[in-house]
Parts: sequence; structure tokens; C-alpha cells
Amino acid sequence: MTPILTANIVDFISHSAEQTQRIGERLARLLESGDVICLEGDLGAGKTCLTQGIGRGLGVQSAITSPTFIIVNEYPLPDRSHKLYHIDLYRVQNAAEACSTGLEDILFGNGTCVIEWAERVREILPDNRLWVTLRYVDETKRELHFEARGARFEALLQRFRQEAFGI
Repeated sequence: MTPILTANIVDFISHSAEQTQRIGERLARLLESGDVICLEGDLGAGKTCLTQGIGRGLGVQSAITSPTFIIVNEYPLPDRSHKLYHIDLYRVQNAAEACSTGLEDILFGNGTCVIEWAERVREILPDNRLWVTLRYVDETKRELHFEARGARFEALLQRFRQEAFGI
């Protein structure tokens, strides 16, 4: 495990689904239109739970569920400045298949994108992104590993660390 105090990485343990959602809410306060958050982790690792918190933090009013069968759910934000796109690539085999769904238009548009199973399309993702790896520890605990790519997300992660840990 990488130490918590590196410039572009933050690691910690969530002790409940509620805490994972609160982490997502806190992260959402720092997100902007055009941001891409990539989630990686096994089934049950907490990807959708984190996304629910992000949605709540952005002000999404409707229930956020995993779009496993339809690939993308769109959620309008209260200020109507942009949308939250929740993308689930579990059923997508490769980048070419993902592109046939219009994923690139969403990724490079003006919405905030949260992508579950992002590792399946790594080669088409923007260089600037926040990569979150979630790992099942036990029934209630999850390890979250945040890695910033690009100056925008390095600054975001520094602010997130400051707000979450006071350091």
C-alpha cells in the first residue's frame, strides 16, 4: 500500500456503506463539469455506493442505481449546469464496444462522469482523471485508493485530503 501523504495518492478505509457515501458526497463538492471519475473494483467493492454519495453531493434528487444493463444513466443537477453521467461498463468487453455506445461523446462532453469498471476502456479515457480503486476488506469495510492524473485532479485531491484529514 502506498503511503497516504504522496502528492497524487490518498488511501483510507471506509467502515460502512454510509461512510463510503459520505466520502462520495465530500468528493462531489470539489467536482466540476467535465470531470471524469474512474472506479475499479470487484463486484461488491462499493463502486455504486460511492457513486450514490457523489450524486447526493451534486444534488441529484432521484435514486442512483447501477446502469448495468443500459450502460449509462443520466441525472440532471438542480442548477441545470450539467448532468451526472453514471456509466457501468461491466457488460462491455473492450473500448471499441464502449465507443459504439457513444461513450466518447459523454467522456469529452460537459457532464461529470463516474465510470464503473473503467479499467475495461483505459485506452480511451482522458489523461486527466481521478482513478478510485475500491477493495472489499470485510462485510462492512472497504479500502479506497484515490490516484490523481493531471494537474486538475492533483489539486482536487490535495483539497480533498485537506477537507477529509486536515492535512
